[in-house]
Amino acid sequence: MGLKILVVDDALFMRNMLKDIFVRAGHEVVGEASNGNEAVEMYRELRPDMVTMDIVMPMKSGIEALEDINREFPEAQVVMCSALGQEALVLEAVQAGARDFIVKPFKESRVLEVVQRIAGGGA
Repeated sequence: MGLKILVVDDALFMRNMLKDIFVRAGHEVVGEASNGNEAVEMYRELRPDMVTMDIVMPMKSGIEALEDINREFPEAQVVMCSALGQEALVLEAVQAGARDFIVKPFKESRVLEVVQRIAGGGA
């Protein structure tokens, strides 16, 4: 059975790219958010199995949203999405509780490998 996934990115293009990968693989995208504030609200409302969270977003960063979600829902499975060259931010996100990370531009095989790990409880 597929996972219920919340996709968070301020770029519509990136959300659509991830959504296509997830849907083709049999998962359900239950929501999309374009900033950290929306991400936290939608997590509360939808309780997805997994979240892909962009790190750099307006209003509230992905790391701040991750911390808010983890404070309320320690079991949350949040995977950070970062651009090449954001290693320091990825490290900060992992220390804040991110389960894994995906580097942009997305490689479908890497995205699905991370999803499989989370679905299998290996995170």
